[in-house]
Amino acid sequence: MNESSRVEAFSDGVFAIAITLLILEIKVPQHSGDHLWSDLGRQWPSYAAYVVSFLVIGIMWVNHHTVFSYVVRVDRTLMFLNLLLLMTVAAIPWPAGLMAEYLREEHASHVAAAVYSGFMVVMALNFTALWWHLTRTGHLFDSRVDVRAARAARARFAFGSLAYPATVGLAFVSAPLTLAVHGLLALYYGFNQLKVPVREAS
Repeated sequence: MNESSRVEAFSDGVFAIAITLLILEIKVPQHSGDHLWSDLGRQWPSYAAYVVSFLVIGIMWVNHHTVFSYVVRVDRTLMFLNLLLLMTVAAIPWPAGLMAEYLREEHASHVAAAVYSGFMVVMALNFTALWWHLTRTGHLFDSRVDVRAARAARARFAFGSLAYPATVGLAFVSAPLTLAVHGLLALYYGFNQLKVPVREAS
């Protein structure tokens, strides 16, 4: 196992734990009796926060795996940048729970949505920093990678750099809409997956 494989294996464990912890925020209704259907329905904020947060973490994991499949060596800077990213990923179940708890409340929902969006901003900035470090010299990539093209792909992150901070402002307009936008952003990055440019075979 090379250096990058050890980092990716550790990262996979953090992603797996974080994405599993999300389901713990969905509680089983207590003593509902004949009202179980309605009680289950009232928990829709928990379902919504779970689905969106699962997409966010899952698609981040896919992109993380794509990047590290081309990394053959690591340096201390990369390891610390990766740790910062994982620190945010591991914390996502908390703002997801906050959204689920307060999504239906008039004033508190805005604060919960702003906190949720703030975590997404930090996660996006962490991933951007990791990509910028990798493409700065390209010495951590394997020989397949076209470093110049990879460096040019930095512009892909400009969208997230604008969109995620905008959701912080949107949080004070509508918390449900903010959560929906985060779901759409996750799908955007899912369908427009990160591709590491490679050199054409000679």
